[in-house]
Amino acid sequence: MSAPPAHRCALPPAILLMGPTASGKTSLAIELARRFPVELISVDSAQVFCDMDIGTAKPDAATRVEFPHQLIDLISPQETYSAARFCADASAAMVEITARGRVPVLVGGTMLYFKALLDGLVDLPPADPVTRSAIDLEAAARGWPALHAELAAVDPATAARLQSTDAQRIQRALEVFRVSGRPLSALIAAGEKKPPPYAFLSIGLLPADRSVLHQRIAERFDAMLAIGLEAEVDRLHEKYRLRAELPSMRCVGYRQVWAVQHGIAPRSELRDRGIYATRQLAKRQITWLSNTLRPQGVDCLAPDLHDTVARAVSRFLD
Repeated sequence: MSAPPAHRCALPPAILLMGPTASGKTSLAIELARRFPVELISVDSAQVFCDMDIGTAKPDAATRVEFPHQLIDLISPQETYSAARFCADASAAMVEITARGRVPVLVGGTMLYFKALLDGLVDLPPADPVTRSAIDLEAAARGWPALHAELAAVDPATAARLQSTDAQRIQRALEVFRVSGRPLSALIAAGEKKPPPYAFLSIGLLPADRSVLHQRIAERFDAMLAIGLEAEVDRLHEKYRLRAELPSMRCVGYRQVWAVQHGIAPRSELRDRGIYATRQLAKRQITWLSNTLRPQGVDCLAPDLHDTVARAVSRFLD
């Protein structure tokens, strides 16, 4: 694994540390923070939610005091967070870190966010709470497949790439059309993408043996259940007004607990459903890494993982 030294580039350096769930991203990022003048930025669409700690595997409070992670605990579970907002927040954090003479390390498993950052995003209409609320009411009355059919009539290109139950993305596409009067696909095609002005070292943690990763996933989900994932969801219900279609409650782990607590699935199936959903998430993340992002790959199961990545970072920064 090699990369051109950052000093040979006119742009400041930044490091992207990507990997599937349970691949050891957090411990590796912390080890890099011990060895190099870096600061950490979370790239995780679930860790942005306040009070969702166990199921999102957030670093514990003591770790975050010693090694702060930006872009964690940004919004309530009642709110939504987008790739566009991530790009804006991450870009601002990167500028601040660079201004301090340090190097941003963006670490996480939300591959869409990494892609959006690397490619740049088109400037789209901001979220409109009134329009979103109206769409939510329509979905409650008619169902998301009906709204997907409505989207297909005004923006067939976007509808074609979305599942009829993909509530968050259907909502956003309809919102853009209703606010701007133009299809989301047309705005994206006509827009100019602006990636951030950085030289990136992209590292992907990919397991040489997926069965070992699957075992890690099972052990971690068991640990989440043991330390109180179900009680955490109870507390969220007490504090916030939640609905099944909210992005927070569609997160892996929370979705399965929600189904049990609302009588949709038997509690006896919670463990198996949670582990299966997490394995499917890891599979999608690996597909993103292998087929779309294509970072410099390293075996996340290797005993010398930390030293291997540290050597690559050292070469990049020298």
